[in-house]
Amino acid sequence: MAKKTNAPAPRKVGGVTVSPRTVAFVVVAILAVWFILMNTSSVRIHLWGLSTATSPLWFVLLVMLVAGILLGWALHRYRDGRK
Repeated sequence: MAKKTNAPAPRKVGGVTVSPRTVAFVVVAILAVWFILMNTSSVRIHLWGLSTATSPLWFVLLVMLVAGILLGWALHRYRDGRK
């Protein structure tokens, strides 16, 4: 018996197949980059009470975005049983 999913079928746009998941990823990525670029002031960061550092907020947000992407990628691979 074949698997049935409720996911919409990918569509061709300009000769490229685009899925709703890809569109959602691009929209969220654009919003994240826009948010990062709008926050340029310097902030103090307290590193678990051990020390304090000053850094531009855009850099902190970028590091957190990359950490979130890597964590999501790792958990996705773990959930699917891939190594």
